[in-house]
Amino acid sequence: MPAEFQQYYMLRIKRLYVFIITTFLPLFFATFGVCLFIILMQFLWKYVDDMVGKGLGLFVVGKMFFYAALAMVPMALPLAILLASLMAFGNLGEKFELLAMKASGISLLRIMRPIIILILLVSIGAFFFQNNVLPPTQVKLWTLVRSIKLKSPELDIPEKTFYKEIQGYNVYVDHKNKKTGNLNDIMIYDFSKGFDNAKVIVADSGKLTASVDKKHLVFSIFNGESFENLKQSNSRNRNQKIPYLREKFTLKEMLIEFDANFKMEDESFMQSRDLSKNLDALRIYIDSVSVVEDSVNSSISNNLRKYSYTDALSPENIITQKTDKKPKEKINVQTYLEEKEPNKQLQIINEAKNRAQNIRNEYEYNRIIQKERQSAINGHKIEWHRKFTVSFACFIFLFIGAPLGAIIRKGGLGMPAVISVFLFLFYYSINIFGEKLAKQSVLPVWQGMWLSSLVLFSLGIFFTYKAVRDSVMFDINTWTGFFKRLIGKKEIRNYQRKELIINQPDYKENLLNIDKLNKLSTDFLEQNKLFINYFSFWKTHINDNINELSDLMEYIIEDLKNSNENYIIGKLMDYPIINIKHYYPKDKNIQTFCKWFFPIGLIFYFLYISRQSNIKEDIKTILKVNEELTTEINKILISKNVN
Repeated sequence: MPAEFQQYYMLRIKRLYVFIITTFLPLFFATFGVCLFIILMQFLWKYVDDMVGKGLGLFVVGKMFFYAALAMVPMALPLAILLASLMAFGNLGEKFELLAMKASGISLLRIMRPIIILILLVSIGAFFFQNNVLPPTQVKLWTLVRSIKLKSPELDIPEKTFYKEIQGYNVYVDHKNKKTGNLNDIMIYDFSKGFDNAKVIVADSGKLTASVDKKHLVFSIFNGESFENLKQSNSRNRNQKIPYLREKFTLKEMLIEFDANFKMEDESFMQSRDLSKNLDALRIYIDSVSVVEDSVNSSISNNLRKYSYTDALSPENIITQKTDKKPKEKINVQTYLEEKEPNKQLQIINEAKNRAQNIRNEYEYNRIIQKERQSAINGHKIEWHRKFTVSFACFIFLFIGAPLGAIIRKGGLGMPAVISVFLFLFYYSINIFGEKLAKQSVLPVWQGMWLSSLVLFSLGIFFTYKAVRDSVMFDINTWTGFFKRLIGKKEIRNYQRKELIINQPDYKENLLNIDKLNKLSTDFLEQNKLFINYFSFWKTHINDNINELSDLMEYIIEDLKNSNENYIIGKLMDYPIINIKHYYPKDKNIQTFCKWFFPIGLIFYFLYISRQSNIKEDIKTILKVNEELTTEINKILISKNVN
């Protein structure tokens, strides 16, 4: 290649890469912002009930949204890459720019090369983000959420309901004025000094306000009275009446401790959680707790064998008894109990029952402790794998979105958005399913966490392969033909008489070929009169004469299409279209595997049975059409001889 042409070619490729990057990046930033906003709104909707009515400042709310936005990046990033790549290549395909690039000799993978490098860097950055930035962000976010949940709400006392949010008090309000804040028909149960010293206050109206420092509540109540039992000594006679204090008032002010200021909880409760750890901390925790778990399991297993039926008792149901004179003596259980008095027998049985119950309770407790310890180990392993799976998903989603965009050739937010959401929900559902199986130890953690990635990887390979080969998998005609073949709907021939015929058909030769076709058809029906069994199917498959039969039929049709007789043209359309496709693997090793792996082998066998039935019906139709054509051709030949 000349140096000047090579320099021009490289310059053209660089310009192409710049064009692809400038097409993809704006869409990526836009879709990432939209996806992050949607996921953030979903987070807000989940915790809005914990935030409403608590008088949170803008700084606290803004800080929570900032931490939540950082925490939602790993979820929004794969979806943004999928949607952006699908839209970018969909736009290129819709404007025929992708077609022009391919016509210039540039393959799809080479067109994708700059975006592949870019997304690879983004995936690496996502990994470091999850390992270094996300753990402290998770600590601060969930500490803030916990603090908001524990914050006492602003006093919005409902009507006709006891309000219990003020510690030590139950307040009932029959009616309130929302504009002025006045409360009418008030009943207050004061338990601040304990339930034994309860006080009941009833008033016509009142008003509740907070102090300036928001550490106390001022309850001003008007025109009411209070009832309070007076304390008495414990030696009081039960029949003696209990003295009480009754007080009437026109104005009574109560000062109640109530800290309404927002307090940030200590972050220490999140430090031991798996969300707050990076890879090194997760690995250290998993190794150390696994060693403890193995040691405890070994100890419990030894004790279980010691106290189990097989080790504690002999096959003859013997027990061991210690006496002062003899170090050990083995006695038959039945004999030992019969020698004792009934009361003593009952005592021995109860002692044995209590001991067995104690052992059972001990192992039940150990089981619960082991389950919690194993759950903690699984949680840390899940978080360890998650730091890799999200980055891998970002990279694989490119090989799903870009090929899909090249196949469907539709840009904008219409079909790409629908397909992206569907694929992401499909991935997210499998991810949740695999994570749940891993958490419950149904699957090893690595299998559960990488299950969704394996499905994505398979889809990525499939869509990339189809796009590179310019597949029309989303063409409506392709799917229509597929479903017609699936349900057994046959294709129909459509011929018309030619206006200009150069070569007339050779009717005599066609009669000979029709006789030969009849013989092949009859032989085929005779040879395949019965369905072969499963194992014979893998040896013989279907008779190869069907290929010769189909070729001969098509040869007859091609020659007779030159006829000027409408009846013959009409009869040619009655010939069936024989599908000679084989529904079984051609590789011998795969055939052997399918033959002995029955769930797969039976699928191929039943497909063969269905195909053989259809071919038999087609051949019967061929024989019928042959008979009618033979009669008509003979008439034509007789009329020509007469003339």
